[in-house]
Amino acid sequence: MTAVKINTGEGASRISRHLYGHFAEHLGRCIYEGLWVGKDSPIPNTDGIRDDVVAALKKLDIPVLRWPGGCFADEYHWKDGIGRPESRKRMINTHWGGVVENNHFGTHEFFRLCELLECEPYICGNVGSGTVQEMSEWVEYMTFDGESPMANWRAVNGREEPWKLKYFGVGNENWGCGGNMRPEYYADLYRRYQTYARNYGDNKLYRIAGGANVDDYNWTEVLMREAGRFMDGLSLHSYTIPGSWEEKRYALGFDTAEWFETMKKSLHMDELITRHSAIMDKYDPEKRVGLIIDEWGTWFLTEPGTNPGFLYQQNTLRDALVAGIHLNIFQNHSSRVHMANLAQMVNVLQALILTEGEQMLLTPTYHVFEMYKVHQDNELLAIDFTSPGYAYGEELIPQVSVSASRDEAGIIYISLCNMSHADEAGLAIELAGAAGEVSGKLLTHSDLNAHNTFGQPEAVAPVAFGGASFKDGVLECRLPPASVVVLTLR
Repeated sequence: MTAVKINTGEGASRISRHLYGHFAEHLGRCIYEGLWVGKDSPIPNTDGIRDDVVAALKKLDIPVLRWPGGCFADEYHWKDGIGRPESRKRMINTHWGGVVENNHFGTHEFFRLCELLECEPYICGNVGSGTVQEMSEWVEYMTFDGESPMANWRAVNGREEPWKLKYFGVGNENWGCGGNMRPEYYADLYRRYQTYARNYGDNKLYRIAGGANVDDYNWTEVLMREAGRFMDGLSLHSYTIPGSWEEKRYALGFDTAEWFETMKKSLHMDELITRHSAIMDKYDPEKRVGLIIDEWGTWFLTEPGTNPGFLYQQNTLRDALVAGIHLNIFQNHSSRVHMANLAQMVNVLQALILTEGEQMLLTPTYHVFEMYKVHQDNELLAIDFTSPGYAYGEELIPQVSVSASRDEAGIIYISLCNMSHADEAGLAIELAGAAGEVSGKLLTHSDLNAHNTFGQPEAVAPVAFGGASFKDGVLECRLPPASVVVLTLR
């Protein structure tokens, strides 16, 4: 048994529910077919938004949804997506698949989706190809309460009252698809654009600057030095990609070497957050500016026979482990990380849900989010723990990832990931002063490539976990290989 000590005294920090956020881009079948089917669709819907997907997502207590991109955000012109659907401009989605974007899902439809999901909206504005005026007028259209050209236009389009909007991103990946900018240039543009993304009435924006790509620490240095005082959040994008960006692998058919590589690359998120946070601490020691990891997840080759621009990939037990590892890392850094948004919600990259016509299934990643939702807004509990090693060839990584929290009722939740594909992990978890009954949920499978299909939608699904016992302040548990476990101590 490996010893783990959890400090059940005062919590280390608060785990923001926004660490469990999501992302929906106009990409492939995420919006159209995945979330939006139109009011005339035979698929049951509410105002064009499909009911089965909304019902499944609501079970996750989704806190926030980012839209409309991604790379799409910096070629999106919001005025094309309002008014009568049949009168909206059509365009080619040049980033993703070269298909027609009819703009039937726009600002009003997005806010309606957020209302149905009971989540907060996070809008990403267009810096790459848009103007200051365009961005300013969008904020006015959405949030101004009173007499103004944009507020009047909103009313004409069926919405008298302004929406509440807190989270607003000023551009996306401006080092790449959002303009191929230098950090110095973007820092100045950010300062200018955010000036005109105004607070109207009691609506206060939380302005998020476009941050670094993976380990571009210079970008973080420049942005914090030149524009830190003008921002509330700074984003970070990093995907888990076995192989390389140029030579990605498939989501299915991987071997144990690829499994190990994926686990190792998932753990790299801890280093990225640690090093970017250290730079932010130089300019913001009070941790006022949140690190916003608004794109993360696995990125594999698209499934054979699908449009390569649609980024549709299967979702296996491996993805479940990637999700659990990342959520543990985000929680353990919750003093600086204020939000994280999985890419993406439906039918794209590490999706929660896959659809095909009227059919819908929940992925292993969905189940991890359902298991972990108990941590939202809890106190983070400090952990003293050195993981046993997980060796593969000459490489060695930690075998177990862990995070723990306590809710307002005093219930303690412990989330654990055993990354080893072959070995179980025995843990003796000391919880001084704690007492009560232990229960748990387990997600695992004997086949590392196991995944859910429309023919077998519950091939990978959580079950009750009976491998834990609590006695005299020590919680003993044995984690199966390749597993995610969440324990509840009442």
